[in-house]
Amino acid sequence: MCGRYVLHTEIDKIAEYYDIDLIEGFDYEYRYNIAPSEPVLSLVNDGKRNKLGYLRWGLIPSWAKEKKIGYKMINARAETLGEKPAFKTLISRRRCVIIADSFYEWKKENGGKQPYCIKLESGKLISFAGLWDRWDHDGEIIHSCTIITTSPNDLMRKIHDRMPVILSKNDASIWLDRTIQDKTKLMSLLQPYQGEMQAYPISSLVNSPKNNSPELLQSI
Repeated sequence: MCGRYVLHTEIDKIAEYYDIDLIEGFDYEYRYNIAPSEPVLSLVNDGKRNKLGYLRWGLIPSWAKEKKIGYKMINARAETLGEKPAFKTLISRRRCVIIADSFYEWKKENGGKQPYCIKLESGKLISFAGLWDRWDHDGEIIHSCTIITTSPNDLMRKIHDRMPVILSKNDASIWLDRTIQDKTKLMSLLQPYQGEMQAYPISSLVNSPKNNSPELLQSI
């Protein structure tokens, strides 16, 4: 699964990387322990261009009676997207990219769980493949998302049996393009990341979402 991650790249560099026009005064801050239910910096396409904004992490389907369902839907398995009612209609019309610098995962070892920080060897931004939806209930509107996961690559297999889908820059553009409706093509993008990655153990301070500082990224 993917349950915590990090984003601390300067906002102008993020906009430049994804070729996005920033709104003046865009609200942004470095975050070192992003957790479910929090707003996450994401890219969506409005039918004409890609836009940068925030989605709540934990998908609340438009048809859901209660928003608390989002706590159970922070991740979506790539292998079953076409089968789940909450996800299958979103593949065609509501795809998104969630932006990160690195992410955390916990490895079972020595009778406990050791947290690791994982990032791309290149140091480039991570583009998580995601789905989003709009929930409108009794006047409350929430735009929320889920991060898609897949089977692990060689590095992640040593830590966990799942990993988030990480898209290349080109594949992220394809994923966001709403004119592309070919589900076979879209699903083919949801594969284990094959580029170089690195992972290292970090302090258990990351276990609490209340901790949010660069210290969490330090190797032990």
